[in-house]
Amino acid sequence: MTNSNNTNMDLWNSLCITDPKKVKPITGKSYKGSSPQPYWLVQRATETFGPCGQGWGIEIVQQGFQQCNAETMMHYATVRVWYMQDGKKCSVEHMGGTMAMYKTSSGKMIYDEDAPKKSVTDAMVKALSFIGFAGDIFSGIWDDWKYQEMAAAHYNEQKQQSSQNQNNQQNSRQAQQPNRNQNNQANGQQQKPLAQRFNDALLAIKDAKKPQTLDKAINTFKGTQYEIGISNACRARADQMGWNTAPPINQVQQQNQMQH
Repeated sequence: MTNSNNTNMDLWNSLCITDPKKVKPITGKSYKGSSPQPYWLVQRATETFGPCGQGWGIEIVQQGFQQCNAETMMHYATVRVWYMQDGKKCSVEHMGGTMAMYKTSSGKMIYDEDAPKKSVTDAMVKALSFIGFAGDIFSGIWDDWKYQEMAAAHYNEQKQQSSQNQNNQQNSRQAQQPNRNQNNQANGQQQKPLAQRFNDALLAIKDAKKPQTLDKAINTFKGTQYEIGISNACRARADQMGWNTAPPINQVQQQNQMQH
């Protein structure tokens, strides 16, 4: 968006592009438009600042009901969104409102028990927009279909990059695993998929008659995604049989941290 060279806009520019798949049309209002899905904004805030309650969060400053007339009542809420930025706690406040009671054009009375929740959500979305979340929608440039195509391409590229990173990490883990299937391949036997070997190992651990079975399982899956699960199963079997061979789970986690 504008002022891309201004460091004051760094946070805004990192948040302002909205995924078209996470946009919904505004309904139940006298006006038309688009709105970002609130829970997607929660996810984006978590990606940016950290878990809700630690890196960011919301506080209800004020809420209540306002009687407009005998047949109309509105719920309102003022919400403070706080977030941690460069070690400092920052905050933004905004207000949201929802019709809690009203009469339709056909004369039917409507009572919305979810009005308080909707008001808080409305206020949260608007407060997040002041930081830059879904800035393209609230600034009006979203209405240009060419911009929506650009936004879609932006998120498709991010998705492809994320998928590539996951593949690279998986390949890296596999490359680091010891080649334990050389003997099987020499005998013309094909190695089973790791997930199937994991399930087979759990069955073997459950029926293990000697500690060496547990040692073999731990060594086989060391450095893989199944290491912790195997360690837990081995420790449970060792406790059951009165052995003392399986390492505690916190020791495995400490070893993993040292390796990384």
